[in-house]
Amino acid sequence: MRVLITGGSGCLGANIAERLLAAGHSVLSIDNFATGQRGALAPHDNLQEVEGTIADQTLVDNCFDNFKPTHIVHSAAAYKDLDNWAEDAATNVLGTIYVAKAAKRHNVKRFINFQTVLCYGRTDVRPVPINHPVAPFTSYAISKTAGEQYIEMSELPYVSLRLSSVYGPRHFNGPIPTFYQRLCEGKKCFVVDTQRDFIEMEDFLDLFDRIMQDDAPTGTYNVSSGSDVTIKEIFDSIVENLGIELDEPVEVRPPEDDDVARILLDPSETEKAFGWKATTTLKEGMVKQIKWFKEHGVEQTYSHLKIGQKNKD
Repeated sequence: MRVLITGGSGCLGANIAERLLAAGHSVLSIDNFATGQRGALAPHDNLQEVEGTIADQTLVDNCFDNFKPTHIVHSAAAYKDLDNWAEDAATNVLGTIYVAKAAKRHNVKRFINFQTVLCYGRTDVRPVPINHPVAPFTSYAISKTAGEQYIEMSELPYVSLRLSSVYGPRHFNGPIPTFYQRLCEGKKCFVVDTQRDFIEMEDFLDLFDRIMQDDAPTGTYNVSSGSDVTIKEIFDSIVENLGIELDEPVEVRPPEDDDVARILLDPSETEKAFGWKATTTLKEGMVKQIKWFKEHGVEQTYSHLKIGQKNKD
């Protein structure tokens, strides 16, 4: 396979690129490093990296024409500035259109898109089935949902994954690395009273391998372990793994008005379609995550993101 990955230096993109390279495939990564990490990918004979934004149609077209991909993994997304609607639209809508149009022109075999769980907005349904109406209400979720809808109407052989929170190697954004870093530095933390579903990276990559098969189903799917935890449970797990005794209980703050307090996806259709199921427990996953942080370090790039709230779900 010749796989073009947008956002190839982000957490998901880089882990996927590493997996594909190890399997002998060729990879081209496009990333402007607004949220991706420079140096996330080690040099490799079958790896090409292009710095730039998918909002640049000329750059996208040149990458497709020169690399001639057979498969697309669309992981790039703008979400850094909550109030920069124009950037969200440029990247998540127009950029997605440019990538999809180029993919059609090159007759790619599969187009894999990553969508946010926040596309469902606020709902009392638990778990949320894949046919539940979308109701995004933030700039990020609105623009990502528009991009997904363009892909769905493109007639491409696509798989769009509505993702719960995936953690693992290179997980530098959100409550897990924030808690780890602050606890290691002896700083106080607070947690937001929200619940999320967390999926360990190996479980996600197992699903990815199945999706990339030529005869695999296409369409839109939820990616979930089928159960969720509070952000405080995440915090408590990290405290336990670090062997720390707190001087006082962690402060729990209510979610803000623009937050989704609780959302859990129903993965049953995904499990049936791909013969897949997430199997890593939170306890097992946190042991692996803390071990990785200890070996590789942790970088909390966007300190303005609210813990457990504005991470890229």
